[in-house]
Amino acid sequence: MRRVERREAAPEDLEEKGAEELEQAIQHFENDPPNPDSFAFKRYKLKSVKDALERIFHAKCAYCETFYASSQPLDVEHFRPKGAVAGENGHRGYWWLAADWDNLLPSCIDCNRKRNQITPKGETSQVRLLDDTAGYSAAVTVGSGKKDSFPIAPTGTRARSRADLLAVEKPLLLNPCEDDPEQHLTYFFNREHPVSFVLAKKLAGDPDYSGEDGLSLKGATSVHIYGLNRLRLVQARTRLLRRLEFMADLAIDLKKLAETLKQNADPEIVRAGQQVDAFGNRTLAELALMCAEDQPYSAMAQAWMREFQTRLQTP
Repeated sequence: MRRVERREAAPEDLEEKGAEELEQAIQHFENDPPNPDSFAFKRYKLKSVKDALERIFHAKCAYCETFYASSQPLDVEHFRPKGAVAGENGHRGYWWLAADWDNLLPSCIDCNRKRNQITPKGETSQVRLLDDTAGYSAAVTVGSGKKDSFPIAPTGTRARSRADLLAVEKPLLLNPCEDDPEQHLTYFFNREHPVSFVLAKKLAGDPDYSGEDGLSLKGATSVHIYGLNRLRLVQARTRLLRRLEFMADLAIDLKKLAETLKQNADPEIVRAGQQVDAFGNRTLAELALMCAEDQPYSAMAQAWMREFQTRLQTP
């Protein structure tokens, strides 16, 4: 997951039609007595909404950064669920935010819907997954996917109506447009056995979001509920990680060979060294492109790149 700036304003038709739908929803939910039936929300599904979200997020899932466009339809996800809140009996969801632009995110099916996912063996909270990486091939089936989940910190206060303040809720799920995921998530890299796990980051001293072990509750909860370590996702990130490692080793070898060749007295060999050096530079440029924000799993790739640059600077 990466930080994303929501640079586009709400689509005009969402503003207009969403306002109309909100008025209908107010009549439905705030009548005396309130209507007990469900309400059919539609405006968040507008084509303009889907198109704008695809542009902002480069056709990637807001949570796991998987390209969804080539394999599945876009799920327009409500960060605060519109119809119900898991574990909160009687809560009818954040219905007043159903067409709120800031509450809408693009999601793949696996992050958004409750599904049983094969997950590399570890604690279901995922906060101690690092200790169990040796058991990667062992797996358990874990229910993950956001759906109606929206846990808040023990120090937060749940909003139940339009009049309640959202700012005091203190959500335990990361919103890439409001949070900096890099403060809460980190990646496990092992050069000898490259496997890409995403882990909760140390966040000691934060009374709202730091657990007893000092790890980010937001990070741990998000990894678990979004299913960020489900097997196929781990495998996809790992394939990218191994390509990055291969190209990094190739670039280093090319640059070393180029330096050796360029020190030769023979001009032809020197020119060959310059060509090899250019190949090394092209390889490094390709590495940088693989870490760009419009590429899949860019947060992991950028974290890897920082580690790689540190590796190069270490004698």
